[in-house]
Amino acid sequence: MNATSVKIVLLATLTVIGVSPLSAQQEALVEVDQVLMEPLSQIQPVIGRFVARQAGVVSARVAGTVTEMYVDVGDRVQRGQALAVIDLDRMTLLRNAAQAKSDQARAQENAARARHNKRQNELSRIEGIRESAAYSPARHDEAIQNVFESEAGAIAAAAASAEKNAMLLLAEGNLINARVRAPYDGVVRARYTEIGSYLQTGDRVFDLVNDTNLEIEVFVPSNRVSGLIPGTRIQVRPTDGTTHFASVRGVGAEENSASRTRLVRFTPELMEGSKYGVGESVDALLPLGLPRDAITVHKDAILRRQGMSLVYVVDDENAAQIRPVELGDAIGARFEVLSGLTVGETVVVRGNERLRPGQTIRLGSEE
Repeated sequence: MNATSVKIVLLATLTVIGVSPLSAQQEALVEVDQVLMEPLSQIQPVIGRFVARQAGVVSARVAGTVTEMYVDVGDRVQRGQALAVIDLDRMTLLRNAAQAKSDQARAQENAARARHNKRQNELSRIEGIRESAAYSPARHDEAIQNVFESEAGAIAAAAASAEKNAMLLLAEGNLINARVRAPYDGVVRARYTEIGSYLQTGDRVFDLVNDTNLEIEVFVPSNRVSGLIPGTRIQVRPTDGTTHFASVRGVGAEENSASRTRLVRFTPELMEGSKYGVGESVDALLPLGLPRDAITVHKDAILRRQGMSLVYVVDDENAAQIRPVELGDAIGARFEVLSGLTVGETVVVRGNERLRPGQTIRLGSEE
C-alpha cells in the first residue's frame, strides 16, 4: 500500500469513527510509553521432563540368604547406608577360613626362604675353601644344585602365599558386600526380595532413584539443535509457573527418524527450596535463531481499526496524532515495529480508546 492509499484509508477510518482531525478537543488524561530499540529473541516452548542422573537397580554382590531388610519402598536413604544383609555369618566364617589359609601359606613361604638362605650359606662356605685340601668339587656342584632347588621352592611358596592372600582379600570383600549399601542418596522405589530368599550374585534387591540430582531431558527438533552447544543457557518453566535457567550439558548423536528430534540434556539452575519429581513435565523455551535488535512498541498502544494497526503518537505540542504502523513479531508485552515509528517517540498506552486526533493530552493514571 503506497502513501496516498494509506492516507485515504486513514481518512476513511477517521470518518467511520466520527472524528474530525481539525476539530479542537478537550484535554485528555492518558498514560504513555516510549518506542524502544531492544534485542529480539524468538523462543519456541518444547515440552521436556525432569530425569534423575542417578537411578537404577541395587543388586546383590554376593550369593546367599537374605537375613535382614532395613528399608522399604518410599524410604529415603543416604549414600553408604545399609539396606539389607546377605548371609553375614557365613561370609564371616569364609573370611576366617581364608585368613587361616593365608597365614599358613605365609609361614610356608618364610620356611622356604629360610631353607634357601641356608643353602646359599652352605655354597658360600664351600667356595671359601676352594684353595684348601678339604675342597671337594662334587660337594661344590651339589651345593649349587641345592641353591637352585631351594630358590625354586621359595618362589613356589611365595606364589602360593600370594594366591591365599588374594583369596583372603576376596573373602573380606564378600564380607563387606554382605551388607547391601546405598550407592548414592535417594529414595527406594521398588523392593525385589524378602528375608529368607536366596539370592545369586547380580540378583535385584532394590530400585533406587536420586531425586535431588536432576536434569531436564528434551527431544528437540533436529533443525533447532545446532544452536544448542554445551553451556548454552535457556529458560525453563515447570508446571508451577516459575521460571528458571538451564544450561545444555550434552546433545545426543542420534536422531529419532519418526519425530525428527534429538535428545538434549540440560542442567537446571533451580532456586533454593525448589523440589520437582522425576518425570515431571517442564517447558524448555528454545531460541529460534540468533538475537537481533528491533524497534518495539507496547501492545497497549495498538488500536485495531478497519483492519489497520494504529497508534497515537505524542507530538511536540503535547497533542496526540494518530498514525498507522506495520507490526512484526510479538516480544512479550511488546510488538516489533516494521514501519511507522522511530526510536524515542512517545505513544499513548492508556486512554487511547477515547482519544481524537490532535487532542491535547495530560499525563496521569485514570482512577
